[in-house]
Amino acid sequence: MAHTTVEEVLAALKDVDFPAGKDELLQAAEESSAPPEVHVALRGIPPEQYANREEVARSVRVDPDSDLGHSRAQHAEQARQGGKPGQSQYLREAPKPPVEDELDRRGER
Repeated sequence: MAHTTVEEVLAALKDVDFPAGKDELLQAAEESSAPPEVHVALRGIPPEQYANREEVARSVRVDPDSDLGHSRAQHAEQARQGGKPGQSQYLREAPKPPVEDELDRRGER
């Protein structure tokens, strides 16, 4: 798994015109002089057409303890969910558990 963040990957793709395929994304990362970790992360995505940066973000594998801010309960929910083939489980939709949601509303967290 590449030790990079979604933000680093997306920064390397700032000049990409979407929709774009995996090869175009890799070429854009090379042209933007992205770090090697970004190249590794992009090489790990499925060879599909990506409509926008959000689809790339959902498909690229990053360290689960990156800056996503998900709780342990959200990580568990992501692991239980299915998803688009090749999609990183850490970037799947994961709603907050009701207890965390209630604590946030009350301002107790």
